[in-house]
Amino acid sequence: MTQILSPPAESIHGVDARDHVATALRDIAAGETLDLHGQTVVARDDIPKGHKIAMRAVAAGGDVLKYGWPIGRATRAIAVGDHVHVHNVETRLSGVEDFRFQPSALEATIPPAAGAGFMGYRRKSGRVGTRNEIWVLCTVGCVANTARRIADKANARFAGRVDGVYAFPHPFGCSQLGDDLIHTRKLIAGLAAHPNAGGVLILGLGCENNQLKALLESAPDLDPDRLRSFTTQMVEDEFEDGLAAIEALVEIAERDRRELSPLSDLVIGLKCGGSDGFSGVTANPLVGRIADKVSDAGGTPVLTEIPEIFGAEQMLLTRAASQDVFDGAVRVVDDFKRYFIDNHQPIYENPSPGNIAGGITTLEEKSLGAVQKGGRSSLVEVIRYGEQVGPHGLTLLEAPGNDAVSSTALTAAGATVILFTTGRGTPLGFPAPTLKIASNSALAARKPGWIDFDAGVVLSGETMDDAADSLMALVVETASGKATKAELNGEREIAIWKTGVTL
Repeated sequence: MTQILSPPAESIHGVDARDHVATALRDIAAGETLDLHGQTVVARDDIPKGHKIAMRAVAAGGDVLKYGWPIGRATRAIAVGDHVHVHNVETRLSGVEDFRFQPSALEATIPPAAGAGFMGYRRKSGRVGTRNEIWVLCTVGCVANTARRIADKANARFAGRVDGVYAFPHPFGCSQLGDDLIHTRKLIAGLAAHPNAGGVLILGLGCENNQLKALLESAPDLDPDRLRSFTTQMVEDEFEDGLAAIEALVEIAERDRRELSPLSDLVIGLKCGGSDGFSGVTANPLVGRIADKVSDAGGTPVLTEIPEIFGAEQMLLTRAASQDVFDGAVRVVDDFKRYFIDNHQPIYENPSPGNIAGGITTLEEKSLGAVQKGGRSSLVEVIRYGEQVGPHGLTLLEAPGNDAVSSTALTAAGATVILFTTGRGTPLGFPAPTLKIASNSALAARKPGWIDFDAGVVLSGETMDDAADSLMALVVETASGKATKAELNGEREIAIWKTGVTL
């Protein structure tokens, strides 16, 4: 017999007695006899690795349960041993829902993170960075390539004096109006105030909607000693002026030294991309353990990807620390649903082709797996796109599910390390050091140049507790300066959420 596994008993949202499905650890051929947690089942279909097999029959129209929650509705009768996927399950989502504040009595049981903290760079603002870099930002896409060229020249000229000089160009800032312009301005201002930047150069053009003066005025947390800026239309040689500005910043930043900082100073972004059928079984609950360790230590985990909460809202909302936090979370979720509806798009059209190929059937299933990244700690704050984290504890950030947009928003919000789970793999990196965590060992073995940690080990005997201890140690090493695979590969990009009209 072949053992098939649903979420392991050690996961935060473990096997529920009501579940109708289990997850295949390998490709299963029709007719194979299987041991599903002591239950003998004959597979009625070929079932790809990561896909679901029915452990219990479900009548047509009945809810299909996974993680103890409905992941969709059966479109036809499902028999024990059937392959359960898009051909026989559909979403239950349709529109905006009503939620009531019902605080959960559940408390996290995750042991606190071991160790005294990490070696970071304490800034004048009181925040602590995990890198000491010089960042080159721009108000508008017209000088995006100029910013990149200045950074390239500076890296060659000032190599070894700081952790690197990096440009983060983007195509926006011109012909934007209203909230769309405000989004761009707030996002760039948030990056300019980031503690991983020991110095920041901001380039403007001069005629753009996103005026340099307005951007600087919108970012009161900037350290003027570590900021340089100019409009390129007003200087004779933007490259020489840019290099002179960076040299001045390097002279300041190279005197910075890492110091022991408590985990309460750590801000971790929580992200998933290219999910598969194992993401909610291994990598996401594992990251949830890290979120709880950091939160219990007084640090700040930040959860985002609002469309990937649809269908799993109640799981998160029951952990709101207050009525105000609950109301804020509901507003963010409902506003995002209306954003879909106003653009004549269904709110449930989220699982990508890669998600579906990996075994995810509905948005509810994807969301129930995704929210596990937030662990079990209380939700203490809700912030809008472009805003920065405030109180310590689990924070919900408004941003879409798109990998580059949401990871950039996490960085601008203050994340100094990002934990990025994936079942399909991606090379993409972001301004903050990004650890790629594979949901399955096959991906980790196939793409060692992309993957920093293999969460698939919990499917082959390692306990979730032991895996969490190993991952926490890697997080601390990364926060203390160890380079991620994305950093070693030179993968650093930003993307801005474009929501409005372009003139």
